[in-house]
Amino acid sequence: MAISAAGVGSGLDVQSIVSQLVAIEKQPLKQLQTKATSFQTQLSLYSKIKSQASTLGDAAALLAGSSGWNAQKATSSNATAVGVTASSSAANSAFSVEVQQLARAQSSASLGVAKDVAAGAAGDLKIELGTWSEDAIPTFSPGSSVSVTIAATDTVGDIASKINASNAGVVATVLRDGTNERLVVKSTATGMSSGFRLNTPADTGLSGLGFTNPSDGASFVGQTALDAKVKINGVAVASATNKMTDVVPGVTLQLNQVTTSAVDVSVANDQDAIQKNIQGFVDAYNVLNSTLGDATKYTAATKTAGALQGDATTLGLQNALRSMMGSTSSGSTFSYLSDVGIERQTDGSLKINTTKLTSSQQDLSNLKNLFTSDNGNTSTNGFGLKVRDFSRGLVAFDGLVSNKSTAIQGSITRNSKDQERVNERATRVESQLLKQYTALDSKMAQMNGLSSYVTAQLAQWNKSSS
Repeated sequence: MAISAAGVGSGLDVQSIVSQLVAIEKQPLKQLQTKATSFQTQLSLYSKIKSQASTLGDAAALLAGSSGWNAQKATSSNATAVGVTASSSAANSAFSVEVQQLARAQSSASLGVAKDVAAGAAGDLKIELGTWSEDAIPTFSPGSSVSVTIAATDTVGDIASKINASNAGVVATVLRDGTNERLVVKSTATGMSSGFRLNTPADTGLSGLGFTNPSDGASFVGQTALDAKVKINGVAVASATNKMTDVVPGVTLQLNQVTTSAVDVSVANDQDAIQKNIQGFVDAYNVLNSTLGDATKYTAATKTAGALQGDATTLGLQNALRSMMGSTSSGSTFSYLSDVGIERQTDGSLKINTTKLTSSQQDLSNLKNLFTSDNGNTSTNGFGLKVRDFSRGLVAFDGLVSNKSTAIQGSITRNSKDQERVNERATRVESQLLKQYTALDSKMAQMNGLSSYVTAQLAQWNKSSS
């Protein structure tokens, strides 16, 4: 009779025996899996280090060039009347601004007509763009023109929609004053050169709107276009808009109110922005320094080591960065970062002495040179240059950080293959053991059967002999 399950014939727990023997074969997996976890942690850390080194490089690059130092700050003694901003190209300066007139757009309004009443006649409304003179009775110098076709059934609202759809350089609005409606047409831009003239045909419908133009004098309903008029240090300047750009190079003036007294405007180096850029550099370094410190330290109290504790590459990187921050630069009256208030701490981090840094900003040229001097020597270049280039080298395709990440990934791949080999061997061993124990089980079943037969025969023989 065939044995259907291992152990049935012998009474042995074959499955348990085989499982325990296979477990012995798999014991190397525990060490491999522990190493795999360590490698994954290291790879994650180096991905973090790469990102932080890139951030440090960007912060250093800002200080390595002029953009990190040329921020300008503009102030106005009356920002409500005259707002001011300055680009990095603006020179340090101070001047006065008197606003005599604000720029405005031309607008014209129709007579009031009954609400939702149609024009009553078809025709073309001609919109001419051009420039009005400043004469007592203005004259118009036309430029381009657009004609809007009006149907006899069009209401004031319909006419406004057609004007707006024409993109003629004006915008139309329906203004309601109780039971009547007015069509108000306004230029989309301020200034006298953005004026317009409305010409309606002599028919009952469109003429009934009663549009007038500035040249109509007392009958004109609306407002004429105006240029802004200011005096800068007593010099008269006109502008088609209330936003005056580059009248003073690099400076933008926003005119908001006519003034009764001069507004003082000044442009100077933005010291706060410079400090912010330096703080960004220090912060980026400190984040990377902290990551490297945590990864390589050993905590005696808990007897735990960082994931990269003892790793020569990581320790070398940490020492190189800290050494760089304590090095010197040529080309400035300042030589060390500490000379300008960027002071190293016992844990390798940097801390800004605000009082000292603010004082060094009074000598902005030499403070800038401490970071930007290019001496053709990576050891004595300005700190912005040397840290930028060092950081970029770390994260380059063949840089230290990239190579280390590649090496760790290689270890992970090899570890994975080693685990596969252990599992494959364990599977083979399990198959062999099952075959062996199944054969043993079958043999023992046969022997047990023979033993039972012999015992039965002996019992029968003894019974016959008696």
